[in-house]
Amino acid sequence: MKGVFFVLILIAMLITLGVLATGIIGMARGGDFNAKYGNKLMRARVIAQGVALALFALAVLAGAQD
Repeated sequence: MKGVFFVLILIAMLITLGVLATGIIGMARGGDFNAKYGNKLMRARVIAQGVALALFALAVLAGAQD
C-alpha cells in the first residue's frame, strides 16, 4: 500500500511541476499564450498541488494506522 501512495504522490508532483514550468515559460514569453492560458495554468497548478497534498496526508494517515 505504501508503494501505491508513493507512485501516486510522485505522479501528482510531476504533474504539478509540469504545469508550473509551462506557466513560468508562458509568462516569461508573454503574448497570446499567456493571455489565454495564464489563469487556467495557475488554477491547474493549485489543484494539482492540492491533490498531491491530499495524497500525502492520506499516506501519512494510512501509515499511522499500521
